[in-house]
Amino acid sequence: MDSMKANKVVGPRAVAAAVIHATAVVDPAAQLGHNVKIGPHAVIGPEVVIGPDCVIGSSVLIEGKTTIGRNNRFFHGAAIGCEPQDKKFHGEETFIEIGDNNDFREYCTVHPATGEGDSTRVGSNNLLMAYVHVAHNCHVFDNVVLANAVNLAGHVEVENNAIVGGLTPVHQFVRIGAFAFVGGGSRLPQDVPPFIKVAGNPIEVAGINSIGLKRAGFDDEALLNLRKAYRLLYRSGLNVTQALERIAAECVLNTQIEELMAFIRRSDRGIVR
Repeated sequence: MDSMKANKVVGPRAVAAAVIHATAVVDPAAQLGHNVKIGPHAVIGPEVVIGPDCVIGSSVLIEGKTTIGRNNRFFHGAAIGCEPQDKKFHGEETFIEIGDNNDFREYCTVHPATGEGDSTRVGSNNLLMAYVHVAHNCHVFDNVVLANAVNLAGHVEVENNAIVGGLTPVHQFVRIGAFAFVGGGSRLPQDVPPFIKVAGNPIEVAGINSIGLKRAGFDDEALLNLRKAYRLLYRSGLNVTQALERIAAECVLNTQIEELMAFIRRSDRGIVR
C-alpha cells in the first residue's frame, strides 16, 4: 500500500542541486551537475555524467559510459548510450563524449563505440533533429545540423558547420567536410569535400555551398577562390590528382584551399564525383 502511494507522486524532487521528476529512474551513482532537470519517466544509468544546466526530457534514456557537457537538451524519447548495433562489439569498455549546447530532438539515438577504449563523440552547438541516428565510433564536430532521420553509419565524421538534409543515409567511414551541404533525401556513399554542395540518389555535386558560406561571413574573394578550385576539381575533366596539382598552382593557397586539398588527400573512400 505504501509503495502504491509512492507511485502516485508526480511532482519534482531536488537531488544534489538537480530537479528530478518523481517518476524518473536515476541511478544513485550517476553524476548530475548543478541545475540539471530530469523529466517524467526518464532513465539515467549509473555511469552517466551530466554537466550543469542540462534538460533531460520525458522518457529519455541515457546509459553506458556517457559523459555530457553543459546546457544540452534531450527531447522526448531520445536514447543515448545503448549497446552499439555492431556484431564486432563484445562488451568492451567504450564511451560516448558529448560537448556543450547541443539539442537532441525526439527519438535521437547515439551509440557508444566499438573497440576497447574508443569513443563516439558529439561536439558542441549541434542540432540533431528527430530520429537522427549516430552510430558507433562516429564523430560529429561543432555547429553541425543533422536534419530529421539522418542516419550515420559507423565511423562517420561530420566536420564543423556541415549540414545534412533529412532522410539521408551516410555510408560507414564516410567523411563530410566543414561547411559542406548535403541535400535532403540523398544517399551518401563517398566523402564530401569541405565547402561543397551535393544532393541526390545517386549523389551529384552542385557547386560550392555559397549560401552557407556567405552566412558564415566568407567574403567575395574567398568565394571566387573556392569556385575556381571547384571548377578545376569537378568541371575540368581532370582526375583528382591532376586537379589538385592545378589547384595548388592556380588558386590562392589560403586556409580554405589548404583545408580542401588536405581533406581530399586524406580520403580513403574517395570523394563524390
